[in-house]
Amino acid sequence: MTLEGILYRMRTGIPWRDIPKEFGCWNKIFRRFNLWSKKGVMSEIFKFLSALNDPDWIFIDGSIIKAHQDCTNIRDSKNEAVGSSRGGKSTKIHLAVDSGGLPVYFELSGGQVNDIVYGQSLVSGVPDAKKIVADKGYDSDPFRDFIRNLGGEPVIPRRENSKVGNKDMDWCLYRYRHLVENAFLKVKKYRSISTRYDKLARNYHAMLALAFSMMWLPMWVD
Repeated sequence: MTLEGILYRMRTGIPWRDIPKEFGCWNKIFRRFNLWSKKGVMSEIFKFLSALNDPDWIFIDGSIIKAHQDCTNIRDSKNEAVGSSRGGKSTKIHLAVDSGGLPVYFELSGGQVNDIVYGQSLVSGVPDAKKIVADKGYDSDPFRDFIRNLGGEPVIPRRENSKVGNKDMDWCLYRYRHLVENAFLKVKKYRSISTRYDKLARNYHAMLALAFSMMWLPMWVD
């Protein structure tokens, strides 16, 4: 029932104190979730489930999440992955999904951080990737060289002002880039994901890992 209470909070986004009594004492549920977050339990579950990934095609992208005002009252916000963007305080999810559109690796940053900043770490998180597909936000020759040095092939369109052009682009494969966007849509159906209420980055990271794990569960059902 404790886990059910955590899932209920993830789905509804309500304050921990408002969790229905049917799930047990809200304080007990929160303390258990916080303990699991500290120990990295949610992340380990996600890593275990995502081990079934298909690394032939890897799609990467970033998505901005609005931060609720209650999660921005932090004394030291340097390491809490909250930044300022056009929409106000926000967090950005940097995500890599496999050929089936299932999440493989993700990181958090402030909402104002450019996607390309986390490009190399996303690729490093999926070392067996054969083709890396991304949008123009990742248009960088050093980034393409980084992918090739790891044995992969970049499928990244160049900007319109590029002198090189896009003659070498695999546009057929690029059409499937919507798979990473679909992954964002699936986890944003959970209100505690679509809006960040957690003050600590590790707690929001743990909640995200749980949401991404829910996407993998059908793959493990016989």
